[in-house]
Amino acid sequence: MAALLSVEGLRKSFNGRTVLDSVDFSVSAGELVAFLGANGSGKSTTLRCVMGITAPDAGTISVGGTLLGDLPGRELQQARQRMAMIFQKIHLVPRRTALGNVCAGALARIPTLRSLTSALFPAEVQQEALDCLDRVGLADRAFDRAGRLSGGQQQRVAVARALCQRADVVLADEPVSALDPHAAEQVMALLRELAHSEGLAVAAVLHQPDLALRYADRSIGLLHGSMAFDLPSAQVDTHHLDTLYAPDRDTADRTQAA
Repeated sequence: MAALLSVEGLRKSFNGRTVLDSVDFSVSAGELVAFLGANGSGKSTTLRCVMGITAPDAGTISVGGTLLGDLPGRELQQARQRMAMIFQKIHLVPRRTALGNVCAGALARIPTLRSLTSALFPAEVQQEALDCLDRVGLADRAFDRAGRLSGGQQQRVAVARALCQRADVVLADEPVSALDPHAAEQVMALLRELAHSEGLAVAAVLHQPDLALRYADRSIGLLHGSMAFDLPSAQVDTHHLDTLYAPDRDTADRTQAA
């Protein structure tokens, strides 16, 4: 499958400390890729640079073959609308219904005044949002307030909102870290299904290697901001994981000994 997201030579430093050093990767249509690594390895910074939340110091980012760095303001904004981001902290409006939150994915396509209340969203947007909720298994909760849903259900609403945005690329930054094990399995299964069945390119930062190895097509390991490996998940073994996490454990052991 063709690469929907392509990143080359991504670099980022904060206050003189290198966080990302020449990171290269791609995510194809129909593929779920997991990013693994210890705390501070650069996983979340990678996704934030791709999304434009954090400005990289160097590197190129292409979405659907379009090089983002070459685009003027309005065209850049339109190109970035092909990407949606899902966060560990689920950014929903608790008092709005699940349907109203999903409709917000269409904000770039409708006048601002039409988004003040859910009732003002055009009928076609509301129907599309309902279809998106159905795709994540929550059509029956469309008119429940988001704040009354479980954590796993709220994260699925966030996924539906990304679908309503009509994004080709979904970036998920620790999407299951705050969920119980059962809900985490459900969300990961959903992300894999959407990638495989709908041809989305999905990149997810995970702190649970076991989930990555079970659900991701490929796993990318970051170590101190550099690429440690980029392999089919079935080929990632304990040696690869020890390469990523043993330095973190060693540091913890020294801290406890002190």
